[in-house]
Amino acid sequence: MINPPVDERYNDGVVRQFALMTVVWGIVGMAVGVLIAAQLYWPTLFEGIAWLSYGRLRPLHTNAVIFAFGGCALMGTSLYVVQRTCHVRLFSDRLASFVFWGWQAVIVSAAVTLPLGFTQGKEYAELEWPIDILITLVWLSYAAVFFGTLLRRRVAHIYVANWFYASFIVAVALLHVVNNLALPVGWFKSYSVYTGAVDAMAQWWYGHNAVGFFLTAGFLGMMYYFVPKQAGRPVYSYRLSIVHFWALIAIYMWAGPHHLQYTALPDWAQSLGMVFSLVLLAPSWGGAINGVMTLSGVWHKLRTDPIIKFLVVALSFYMIATFEGPMMSIKTVNSLSHYTDWTVGHVHAGALGWVAMISLGSLYAMWPRLLGLKQMWSERLIDAHFWLHTLGVVFYIASMWIAGVMQGLMWRATNADGTLSYSFVESLAATYPYYLIRLFGGLLVLAGMGLMAWNVWQTWRSARTTEDPAVLPVATAH
Repeated sequence: MINPPVDERYNDGVVRQFALMTVVWGIVGMAVGVLIAAQLYWPTLFEGIAWLSYGRLRPLHTNAVIFAFGGCALMGTSLYVVQRTCHVRLFSDRLASFVFWGWQAVIVSAAVTLPLGFTQGKEYAELEWPIDILITLVWLSYAAVFFGTLLRRRVAHIYVANWFYASFIVAVALLHVVNNLALPVGWFKSYSVYTGAVDAMAQWWYGHNAVGFFLTAGFLGMMYYFVPKQAGRPVYSYRLSIVHFWALIAIYMWAGPHHLQYTALPDWAQSLGMVFSLVLLAPSWGGAINGVMTLSGVWHKLRTDPIIKFLVVALSFYMIATFEGPMMSIKTVNSLSHYTDWTVGHVHAGALGWVAMISLGSLYAMWPRLLGLKQMWSERLIDAHFWLHTLGVVFYIASMWIAGVMQGLMWRATNADGTLSYSFVESLAATYPYYLIRLFGGLLVLAGMGLMAWNVWQTWRSARTTEDPAVLPVATAH
């Protein structure tokens, strides 16, 4: 038995830690998602147990999937990519270690406080002020490690993936601090400094840009490194990638008001959010097409490389979600979709289709290289995971799209005398079967994560037992 080979030029230890916890938190977050999906179909499930109620577990699910699973994937891949594209070791190994353990402390704190009912009640920003301060400290340390590594680079050029990772780090720091300004009145209770419509505007400036920078820009950094790397091809158009970057970060910041159509927000602000959302379609699709066209000349690899399947289908879902979002921001469409399960389907097309699949593909590409191996333990398990995940996402989002449009039509249907044709309870009863399909889709996704965990573990074991020096140089490739 030997330990996996270590490339002294790079700090891959912290990357391995983040990669492993991405899988662990992915299973936890998706398991909680399956649990709350079951509660929608069986409303009395865990009745009377406050910490297992839907209202407590739903924010736990979103935080676990976004910040635990997604956050670990972003931190791990960004520290992997920045070292290899800059040809230099991380700025500080100790600070990198603090970032890892500090982020795990944040996640565990969320897992304890949210089921206990400690919350600010703000979407994607539920955690109370002591945890918010810890997040700030960890995030600033993460920024120091990433930018410190960039400054030490041995090549003049900064590869475009690092531009996207850098914008994600800077923007999330700004969003987190501004939106979470609060007045503490106890250890686990605080009140936002904003009130009324201003609070709503600040929250959705944060909420939509958390999607824009945490769940989009960061994962585009992942795409711009791992798609060409796995395909063995250069980026289709490097010039387009730079245009994509600047257009995306210039436009995304202003689209948040589209979450507040038909509310107390001033009408001009709602319209502004809609216009910027529609303009956002161009850079989003430009970047996605750039990623897909990178496979020009190597499309045959889709038949033999399941990792490329993950990456390409992730880009397809990115195109779906970034087309659907601007369309849903149009006021006439929003009048049908708002508050319905159509929005839930849209969110999960982005989260499970784009974010999860680009992360899983990148992890499958990165993990064996971190261990000095040429490939994962089982390519067949990767392929099985791909089909389980893809089918799960399709069942999930299709059921929610159908349910959402049906809900919107039922809610706005009127009789000849102007009274509503359907009560809310009738619309809920009509939605009921689709919640079972949604649960089935979630179970498929969770099963796929179980396969991945087994494959990751077996790959680790094979790296510890192999003594074949022929595989070792792979660990040093960049």
